[in-house]
Amino acid sequence: MFGYVTIAKDGLRKEQQERYRAFYCGLCRALRLRHGSLSRLTLSYDATFLYILLTSLYEPEEKNGKERCAPHPFRPHDFVDNPFAAYCADMNIALSYHKCRDDCQDEGSLAGRQGEKALRKAYEKVKADYPDKCRLLEECLAEIRRIEQTGQPEPDLLANLTGRMLGAIYRWREDEWADSLQHMGEALGRFIYLMDAWDDLPADLRKGRYNPFAEMSRQEDFEELCLSSMKWMIGECAEEFETLPLLQDVDILRNVLYSGCWMRYHMKRAKEEKKKGRPEE
Repeated sequence: MFGYVTIAKDGLRKEQQERYRAFYCGLCRALRLRHGSLSRLTLSYDATFLYILLTSLYEPEEKNGKERCAPHPFRPHDFVDNPFAAYCADMNIALSYHKCRDDCQDEGSLAGRQGEKALRKAYEKVKADYPDKCRLLEECLAEIRRIEQTGQPEPDLLANLTGRMLGAIYRWREDEWADSLQHMGEALGRFIYLMDAWDDLPADLRKGRYNPFAEMSRQEDFEELCLSSMKWMIGECAEEFETLPLLQDVDILRNVLYSGCWMRYHMKRAKEEKKKGRPEE
């Protein structure tokens, strides 16, 4: 949904990059088969990470293949298909639908309005299959919207609500791994919210939009506080992750958690330091 949970390509071998791409294409394929071709526009790295994680943990029977598609009509590409592709595609739709709806309500975004309309039918299908998860998403997002409308700086509360949503999605079923997956999703959700708020801060201040860091950004140690909070959240996520008995594709997953999640942060800081005319510390 936000694009932070991705790989750091330089830290992976070529075959690992190709394996990651096969999951990404497999999820894209699942979106097309379940929700139509336009749904592929919602494809996210965040859902791809969940797809790899659940596959690594539960080790389902896997189908590997090659096919051409509309975005890549001339060269067949590898894909991975297993039962988790459908689940992750559905959760991708749910998150994307609410992202479009939120953009439409908060900013009057034309793209958000069009996206919400285009995804409504697909979301209703997902909601029928996963009513409890979708109800929790709707309740959390309504509370987030209410807090944002008050204009109060509540980064922790808002991050916790985002964490609840992702935790529910990571909790695939009630089994021995359910709590660890949920706690991992909750911590990752809090990290994503804080990272997104930090990333959006300059534009939000410029355009007069709500941002939970608006007041805190006036503090001299603001950057250090933000970085410390984000490190804490991703550390909690990684701690839960390391308790899971993962072997297959575990290096790809670790690459995402320990390096990929920070790609946008380091790119932005490097750009800021370049503008200042000195190297990043």
